[in-house]
Amino acid sequence: MSELIAPTSSRSPALALTDRVLGWLDAVPYTLLAIPPRLAIATVFWNSGTTKLANWATALELFTDEYKVPLLPPELAAYFAVSIELTTPVLLVLGLLTRPAAALLLGMVAFIEIFVYPLAWPTHVQWAAMLLVLLCRGPGKLSLDHLLWRRLGASVASARAGSPFKE
Repeated sequence: MSELIAPTSSRSPALALTDRVLGWLDAVPYTLLAIPPRLAIATVFWNSGTTKLANWATALELFTDEYKVPLLPPELAAYFAVSIELTTPVLLVLGLLTRPAAALLLGMVAFIEIFVYPLAWPTHVQWAAMLLVLLCRGPGKLSLDHLLWRRLGASVASARAGSPFKE
């Protein structure tokens, strides 16, 4: 009789199947789970940066009339924003300096939420959730960060091994 139909204990077949499915899901490597947020966040910010770069006059208008960033002149704010939006996506896709890039974008998302579009919080919460995962867990093994850490040697690996926050 199939294991899916005949439970090995007194539990129901549905519970046994649920346990098996949850076991499969728990076994999915973090490396695979990190790829979608890396690509999703990279796409959002890359598209925003290239749109601003494609029409710089309109971008400056946005920063002057709509965004109204406090404490910074609109042109400087636009340069900062475009620089971040065009560099951090590349870093996320490559998995290079992922945690600093995620921290920088998380700060940018918080700034946008607080000062520019406070009513867009549902979108910003989604971005923040993905960025927090990348900040806390890193890019996974399919990344340049992972390769660089491996090349730095056992001293770094042994220092990280003592951390309760392992991949």
